[in-house]
Formats: sequence, C-alpha cells, structure tokens
Amino acid sequence: MKDILNYLFDHNTLDKAAAKAVLTDIGSGKYNESEIASFLTVFNMRNITVEELGGFRGALLELCVHIDLSDFETIDLCGTGGDSKNTFNISTLSSFVVAGAGIKVAKHGNYGVSSGCGSSNVIEHLGYQFTNDQDVLKKQLDRAGICFLHAPLFHPAMKNVGPVRRDVGVKTFFNMLGPMVNPSFPNNQLVGVFSLELARMYSYIYQATDKNYVILHALDGYDEISLTGDFKMIDRKSEKVLAPDQIGFHTIKQEDIHGGESVTDAAKIFVDILSGKATSAQNNVVVANSGMAIYCANKNTSIEDAMQTAQDSLSSGKALEALKKLIE
Repeated sequence: MKDILNYLFDHNTLDKAAAKAVLTDIGSGKYNESEIASFLTVFNMRNITVEELGGFRGALLELCVHIDLSDFETIDLCGTGGDSKNTFNISTLSSFVVAGAGIKVAKHGNYGVSSGCGSSNVIEHLGYQFTNDQDVLKKQLDRAGICFLHAPLFHPAMKNVGPVRRDVGVKTFFNMLGPMVNPSFPNNQLVGVFSLELARMYSYIYQATDKNYVILHALDGYDEISLTGDFKMIDRKSEKVLAPDQIGFHTIKQEDIHGGESVTDAAKIFVDILSGKATSAQNNVVVANSGMAIYCANKNTSIEDAMQTAQDSLSSGKALEALKKLIE
C-alpha cells in the first residue's frame, strides 16, 4: 500500500485494472485499517476518475455473493447518499410504492454511514430480518413484490472497510459505488447521485451496460428528486434539466423533507407516509421518485402516466400492503 499511496500522492491516477486490483486486495484483508483510511482519503482530496470508479465497481461485483433473481424483471432504487441533506428515506419508501404498482423491486441498501439513518436502519427497525437466502428472497419478491438486499450480507469482503467508514464518518467513494453493485444485477435502475460530475460518470459507465437506467441529481445537491428546485435527469437517450412543475408538482422547501433526528423518527415518518398520514410535500416527493422509477422500468409509459401510477399505489394502500407482506 505504501507504493500505491506514494504514487497517488504524486497526483497520479489508477487505471481500471490497477483500481480493481487494489480494491480486491483491500477486500481480501491485505491492508490494515490505517492503510485503508489513507487510501479512502486520497479520493476525498481529489476527484475520482471514471477508470478508477469502473475498476472499483468491477472488484466489488466480482467479490460479491451473487444472487440469481433472473426469474423476475426487477428494478433497484438507490441513492449514493453523501449529500448531507438529512432527508427521510425517500428511495426506500419509493421502492414500496413501485412494488405496490406491480413492478418487482430488488432493493439494495445498507446502514447509514454518512447519514443518520440508512435504508437498512429503518427497515430493520420495522421488523425485517436480513437474509441472503435466495429462496427466501424469491418468495418475498413473489409475495410482496419486493425483497431487500442488505449490502454486508452480499459484500463480505468489505467487512474490513465498514469500521473505517464508520469511524471517518464522511462520504467516501463507497457512497459512489453502493448503487452500482447490487448483487442481483437488476435490469432496471433508478439511481440518485450527489453531484453533477458523478451523474456524468454513472452515465458513462452505464452506457456500456444493457441496463435501463435513470440517473437523478437535484441541482441544489440532493441525490434524488427533492422538489426543492430543478433536477438533472439522464437516461440512455437523453440528458435534461426539469423543474418540479414539469412533472406535475409544486416546489417545496428543504425543511418539508427533513428526516428527523433518530431511526425512530425516520421509521415513524416512513410508516406515516405509507399510511396516508403524511404532508402533501412528503407524499409528492415520494411519488415523484416512484413515478420516475416506474417510467424507467416501463418506457412504454409517459412520465405523466407513471406519476399517476405511483400516486395510485400510495393512496390506495398498495404500497403499505407491500411493506406489511415483506415484514411478514
């Protein structure tokens, strides 16, 4: 690691093969926590390159515990986190709305590292038991329309990195990687990112895959459609900036989507939204992201119709029913 660090400290970058090799070595336990922390810090001091990000992604996908859900046409809704906005769990809530609309969801998630409450924190608090048993996950998809893939069960090689990330407590390139390394390799993906630069990098990498994808970034910093202002949307065919009113919503304030101060707060907001006890701003931001996921998974529909489908799933209670069935 000393040679790698000196190389990087001299303002050099890694090619894709070298990046893949070093992350593979980290996953195999070759380096101690101090060495890993130093390596992570490099990429907080300068921008990561597309080659480096692609190499890191390749290593994690090769090292992960693969899960075969190819019997289902699935979508993942996942944000990078790292936007320091402390919103409630919008992408996780949206996952249940999408499942309620009849689209199978293989949700990849983890405990919060740079945020107070990640998707795993809230769904565990609500009574879900994590598993990597393929048969169980398939049954959940069949019955509830959604299964949850808790990242540590599928990326055991990264157990050496977890404590370092928690101790450092700031976003690292692992935030960038999280949505890219779903171990079930879903064909469809809605992904939110914390910067325009990362959105372009995702687009570059995903163009080389056969995924249907929509990449989102709110121009005021959110890794999702926040409805607090304009947002960038990138898919395989186009790249455009949209305002909330262009997808059928009013602009809201940042405090309208605050996530609370604890996992208990987050879980209450979560259940309130699915139970019809939320504010219109909370509902709308969930519907906006859910609708965009439905549009991603079904390009035969319009964004307008996809938003209506999402609204119907939430208001009819189908999204709540998906949660109840999954917890059962």
